[in-house]
Amino acid sequence: MWSLHPSHLDRAGLVAGWRETLLAQAVLADLTKGYKNHPQLERFRETSDPLLMVGAYLRGLHEESLARGYRFDGSKIMRTEHVTELIPVTDGQLAFEWTHLGSKLAHRSPEDAARWAESSPTPHPLFKVVSGGVATWERV
Repeated sequence: MWSLHPSHLDRAGLVAGWRETLLAQAVLADLTKGYKNHPQLERFRETSDPLLMVGAYLRGLHEESLARGYRFDGSKIMRTEHVTELIPVTDGQLAFEWTHLGSKLAHRSPEDAARWAESSPTPHPLFKVVSGGVATWERV
């Protein structure tokens, strides 16, 4: 689950992010037994309303999918209320993900890699950037 804005992702990254986050939503709603210890769930569990926050994350992915003409099923988002709380993401985490995304794009999507090279990282709308290193839950 990328901290980066969904517009930075290629098709494969956007689709994978949607599927992975739907699974995370099921975990947070206690609808599945697997995936419960995924490290990235920490940042949602640390919020006042994890299910609402993961819904906000999914909304960002859904909006990007619509902008690209994809048909992600928005009815799968369990909570769609507006959020006022933003989740902090460190500039170090964003930079780490940016470099990682660039490597992925170079291998699977040359057009998107060229677009990536001409831009700079911005966060998913659910996150606010704070100073710091790579997140403790990140596998480095």
